[in-house]
Amino acid sequence: MNDTSPTVIVGAGPAGICAAKTLVAAGLRPIVIDEGLRAGGQIYRRPLLDDGRSATDLYGSEAAKATRLHREFDALLPFIDYRPQTLVWNIADNQLHLMAKGDHQQISFQNLILSTGATDRVLPFPGWTLPGVYTLGAAQTALKAQGCTIGQKVVFLGSGPLLYLVAWQYLKAGANVAAVLDTAPFTAKLNLLSAFRFDPRLVLIGMSYAARLVRRGVKLRYNVRPTGVEGSQHVEGLSFKSGAKTHSIACDAVAYGFALRPETQLADLAGCSFRFDDRDRTWLPVTDETGRTNRKGVYLAGDGSGIAGADAAEISGELAALALIQDSGAAADPVRMSVLVEARRRKAKLRDALEKAFPFPENWFEQVPGETKLCRCEEITVSSVVDTVLGNDLRELNRLKALSRAGMGRCQGRMCSAALAEVLSSTQKLTLTEIGRLRAQAPVKPLPLSLHEGGE
Repeated sequence: MNDTSPTVIVGAGPAGICAAKTLVAAGLRPIVIDEGLRAGGQIYRRPLLDDGRSATDLYGSEAAKATRLHREFDALLPFIDYRPQTLVWNIADNQLHLMAKGDHQQISFQNLILSTGATDRVLPFPGWTLPGVYTLGAAQTALKAQGCTIGQKVVFLGSGPLLYLVAWQYLKAGANVAAVLDTAPFTAKLNLLSAFRFDPRLVLIGMSYAARLVRRGVKLRYNVRPTGVEGSQHVEGLSFKSGAKTHSIACDAVAYGFALRPETQLADLAGCSFRFDDRDRTWLPVTDETGRTNRKGVYLAGDGSGIAGADAAEISGELAALALIQDSGAAADPVRMSVLVEARRRKAKLRDALEKAFPFPENWFEQVPGETKLCRCEEITVSSVVDTVLGNDLRELNRLKALSRAGMGRCQGRMCSAALAEVLSSTQKLTLTEIGRLRAQAPVKPLPLSLHEGGE
């Protein structure tokens, strides 16, 4: 199929929904491409089928926001070309390459808003590939979309606000939360006092999750490091260090992650320039405060341009759409844009404070055994990567990928690239900026061999 459309939005989370709403109000009819079955994104993900759970059951304190966005998007359906269950796997020559229902399709675009969101940042530790170990995002998806838990007795591990949110959601759903193991020291949480200045409601809600978990008898531990998942065929427990002592806790599932990592592969394939962001510990597409990139007609919104949360995603979605409208020669309210830019700056300051409260475990690989798998697709171990680095005196990430094969599997490095960069950085005593970034390769997500040319 060859279709020509002037304006396309990729992603139907908070950023994509607000962008679509703004474009429709300006008289445009955008194509909205959504990998999910129903709009809402990860944060406001809807069940695959309505199963009787209320918005409060699904979204807790954010139920009103979720309901409003769902309602607004549903009202847009007559005025947009919505394409759910559609994956954008490549961008080339101002064309999007899509997979929809097993068919390969192409769409030409004049203007493009990428609101691709984020995924969990994961780091390897012994046993992390054992069945029963999930990311925090996957654990949340199972609960929201499918109405099930990943286990009967679950340990939550890592760092970031999502750690406490998902643990509380599981406890509320009736699961046995065996423990919440935070890799950050307790003293880091004092930085929440700074975050309180920018969004007291959000901070109080987050603190209430931890308090409710404690009141329900859940073990909370800080400054921990996992030493291994126990079990041979499936998770049976988790061992971890807290201080000088090693502890073991029985469980049948582990959900873990270390905050979020922006999904930037499509922005890379679209030709956007990148810069290194110290706060997110990753390379981000370069944008101005409205979401404009160096590529004419390409705009970014939401966590795909830098982790800032759902509220900031709504702001950036509207801003990107207004910038697009303005660049197309139509009128865009400059006062409204100024208000949104200032609101976005405030959200960025909030995010800075939260990052200090949930810091990344920079010394992670000082304690990870060499036989631990780093790249699960290609079954490459940490020691194999280190040997490749030292044996070839490697100092650049793409070269390491080429010689070690780490990041060459089905996920194209989406899940292991952060760990690969950390190993190279720590082994050669280089900054993450100095080792560069992995260049995106199509397909950005796995495609079936049965993919064939299709049409509408």
